[in-house]
Amino acid sequence: MSATSRPIIIVTGANGGVGFGICQRLLVQLSQVNPPDAQPQYFAPDTPDVETQATPTTYDGATIIMACRSTKRAEAARSKLYSFFDAHIEKLRKHPKYDGHAHKFRENLEVQVEYLDLALINSVFRFAQEMSQKYPYISHIVCNAGVASFSGMYWPGCLKQLFTSPMSAITAPTYYLQHSGELSVDNLGWIWQCNMFGHYCLYRSLQPLLSASPLGSRVIWSSSLEASPEFYDSEDWQLRKTEHSYESCKYQIDLVATTLDRRAVKANASGSEQTRHFVSQPGVCSTNVSHALVGPALDILKVLLFYVGRLFGSQHHTIQPFKAAVASVHLAFVPLYFITLLSTASSINGHAPTGATGGGSAKSKLGSRPVRFGAQTDRWGGEYVGLTEVKEWEEHQAEAEKLLDKCEALYQSLRKAEEATVDFETASEHM
Repeated sequence: MSATSRPIIIVTGANGGVGFGICQRLLVQLSQVNPPDAQPQYFAPDTPDVETQATPTTYDGATIIMACRSTKRAEAARSKLYSFFDAHIEKLRKHPKYDGHAHKFRENLEVQVEYLDLALINSVFRFAQEMSQKYPYISHIVCNAGVASFSGMYWPGCLKQLFTSPMSAITAPTYYLQHSGELSVDNLGWIWQCNMFGHYCLYRSLQPLLSASPLGSRVIWSSSLEASPEFYDSEDWQLRKTEHSYESCKYQIDLVATTLDRRAVKANASGSEQTRHFVSQPGVCSTNVSHALVGPALDILKVLLFYVGRLFGSQHHTIQPFKAAVASVHLAFVPLYFITLLSTASSINGHAPTGATGGGSAKSKLGSRPVRFGAQTDRWGGEYVGLTEVKEWEEHQAEAEKLLDKCEALYQSLRKAEEATVDFETASEHM
């Protein structure tokens, strides 16, 4: 296989948390001849030619681009990632049936650190320009980076939710207090820009490189179990006023990514190959966000409650970033045939139906309800990919189209302003 057909993958926010777990899992999976994460899951449509359709591509190398706002932390994370992967290969080497593929993959592996601050639109544009100068194409973007503006905890609400709905309290808490009215340097809603619009500008700026990929191209958008239309206000589309910016922003991601993919499927049907877009969510994972919010003692208690919740049947408590990455990595490499947007009664509840081998017939994706692909675990921590619905899609479908059009208009406006600035600086240099 030639070097030009190796995946080139951008992972935003890759220096810690779920982003770092995604990088770890990408290396572990790609270094195998038949990556388990690339195999169809229980919800995949049945096919009479499973053996042919299900065979994932084997790669002899890859480029992982860790796109982070702190290059210092990213450099440390890259060293840690290499050490992790080298230790993994050494374990494989000791296995009597080891085929040597991981060593070959390691020889052709590149992990690069690049500066990207989604809170600065000119950083996004410059990042895209640098990528176009360094790489012939991009095969995947994993839109993982994100922020939350938590100011504290509403303890009466916390205790109430713990007593009335304990599983919900440790899965989708409603007692975190958030700042409102925060603006970015670009005078946009800060949470909105960092989580959603910055990634939209990244995708649009890299669209020519995505279109040039010989592997096809995919954008994986990271949502959350907390994504909710409950607090969403279409008039406050940059989330400047809401006190629930995190839940609203993640719901916007559900709407925008789903709409982008439906447009891509429609274009593909008319013979124009387009980048596919999928929504993933990591389940409930323990990261430094809550550690900073509640302190070390309560953070330890929180993690213990996560394990208790898992033992009592919660499939959403992935806890560890490596397990939380399973949905994103699955979406990156599973054959497109097996990524169904169908949501049947047997599969949409998030559990693998007992004895099920498929999730329904391969009906038109345009006529089905959209889903998110989520990282889930069984009672003992075995991770797999499950489905959850995009909430209230029918009620918000028209709004999703309008929101995407607003994002595109703003992107074009910012792009023109950036190009004018570059032209002025170039002209000034030649004066």
